[in-house]
Amino acid sequence: MEFIVDQQVQDIELPENLKLNTFLQEFHSECHHLECSFGFYGFAFGQSPFPVPKLIQNELVKNASKGAYAAVPGIPELRRAISKYNKYYFDIDVDPQRIYVGPGTKELIFNLLEILHGTVILPTPAWLGYLPQIRLLKKNYHMLPTGANRKISPNSLRKLGLRLQDRQKILILNNPHNPTGLLYDRLELEEIADVCKEQNILIISDEIYAQTTYDFSKFVSMGKIYPEGTFVTNGLSKSHAAGGYRLGYVIFPQNASDLQLQFKKILATEYTAVSTPIQHAAVAGFEISDEMNEYFTITRSIHEIMGEYTYNKLAEIEGVKITKPEATFYLLVNFNHYSLELQTAKITTSQKLSEALIVHPYHTAIVGGDSLVLERTDYSARIAYVDYDGAKVYENYKNHKPKTASEREEFAATNAPKIVAGIKMIKRFFEDIKKENLKNLKAKNDSLKITS
Repeated sequence: MEFIVDQQVQDIELPENLKLNTFLQEFHSECHHLECSFGFYGFAFGQSPFPVPKLIQNELVKNASKGAYAAVPGIPELRRAISKYNKYYFDIDVDPQRIYVGPGTKELIFNLLEILHGTVILPTPAWLGYLPQIRLLKKNYHMLPTGANRKISPNSLRKLGLRLQDRQKILILNNPHNPTGLLYDRLELEEIADVCKEQNILIISDEIYAQTTYDFSKFVSMGKIYPEGTFVTNGLSKSHAAGGYRLGYVIFPQNASDLQLQFKKILATEYTAVSTPIQHAAVAGFEISDEMNEYFTITRSIHEIMGEYTYNKLAEIEGVKITKPEATFYLLVNFNHYSLELQTAKITTSQKLSEALIVHPYHTAIVGGDSLVLERTDYSARIAYVDYDGAKVYENYKNHKPKTASEREEFAATNAPKIVAGIKMIKRFFEDIKKENLKNLKAKNDSLKITS
């Protein structure tokens, strides 16, 4: 029997981080060099390495017997806890009735795109999950390339918005930003919001990395700036190192009760409700406590130290341009300085660059620029600096908090040896590419001398 798949599904590719994971597993089993025994240096996977907070773990065990279906929007205790959480950390007054719980922010963003009419505006570079969702839903969309500072230009947004004929447009705003690690300040958000108000642009503000902002006082939610037109999504995965729990939430804009009813229909149709024990466990994660405050403070400090180290060491590679992270556990590094050398080596796309770095002797996994909605020939890559034992590093930080710049560098070098070694391999790769290019150039010149 022949099975026919809808074309829009065939057009979707497996997300690059998951595809790379499969490639790495196969590569690891097929590589027979002694150096292959340790695996690879992992800069490709954006998963917080820390343990799930004990408060959440304990509540999950305590509520494991709860097998009844939960209410579609989420259990009341959790919605109330999320409301208080947003007031305490983000200074947003949110009625719990405006909060809907779902199985991760990825699913909730997909659900929002399902019900909202209009062309989607996707700033680039972007998290690798947005575009496949947009395509799967057959939404009209336009890319909005960012400038040299890798942030949305209000003027560019205005010009694009004026070209679109839809009565309603949808801007996807990721703040703090994956893959650059950058943060929008209040003024930047206000300028973007002004354009959105002028042109009836709704915002899906993906704020999953909010709690990872290194100087937390600098984080401002777009839900506070533009409450009448912003859908804020957040969850457990990054801030609470609980991606596997699959729990996120969306805050609806003010005065959107009719839209919430439509959304509720979608949730009930697609997955009924989030796992009841997981919801009860999540209550502890969103409640305000000294234990959670300490957890957030320590984990964001460690992310900052690792980001600082990674940025400084990559900056030692001649000609590269790097975003300096202010949040998350990512940065974006631009290797286009080596375009000629890479093309000479038949590495013609950023995907091929990723593949060249993973093979022996480099063993280094990155996410290439074409997966980040950049041009395929843009040799940029996302670097995730989380390849270390989070539980061990967490305890080491508690026992001896590094204070000076030299202590911070030593802390990173001591506690994240695979990050240290992986950066050295990236340096080695580009040194080898440069040497090979010079060798080929010399051989070509020598052959020209002989023939003349």
